[in-house]
Amino acid sequence: MVFDGIILSILIGFLRRGSIKGFAYLSFRAGWIFPLLLLVEILVFVFQTSYSWVATLSAPLFMIIYIVGLIFLWLNRKMNIGILLLFIGVLLNFIVMFVNGGRMPVSLEAATILDPAYAEAIKNGLYGKHAVLTDHTLVGFLGDVIPITDPYPKDQVISIGDIVMNIGIFIFIQHVMVKTNHPEEVLTSTQIEGR
Repeated sequence: MVFDGIILSILIGFLRRGSIKGFAYLSFRAGWIFPLLLLVEILVFVFQTSYSWVATLSAPLFMIIYIVGLIFLWLNRKMNIGILLLFIGVLLNFIVMFVNGGRMPVSLEAATILDPAYAEAIKNGLYGKHAVLTDHTLVGFLGDVIPITDPYPKDQVISIGDIVMNIGIFIFIQHVMVKTNHPEEVLTSTQIEGR
């Protein structure tokens, strides 16, 4: 849902007569971390069904990705309130995954809106990042328990953390696209830290 949130936020930014030029002038602390984490997560997702050792390591790898991602967001939290909300959303997802063996619990009841094959794949452990929510699941309310269907164009099951993350993404992108008109108005995280 995060990808959907980014696209929707950018479209709304354009409707508000914003511009994407502000993104070119953003300067994150330890900015190299984000593309590296994205690459690792994509590689794990692509190869976990092809190589058993990748599937075995997927849970600890996702935990490492979350921890490093949280460090990155914390370092840049003062750039914009959206970054802080994004941090909180990621932290909520991390907590529920960490206490449940590195897997995001998914409610099969909520997942009835999805393709039945998805639920079967989770039951059979084919999705390395997800597991079935059961009576033994810890803090299960933080898992993927919220079904989203019509009028939303794509059926999904999301978590409270996902919602907070998307609010953060929306605020951040609106700030960059609409409130930033000139490169000199873009505050970097380093500049803010120095204040």
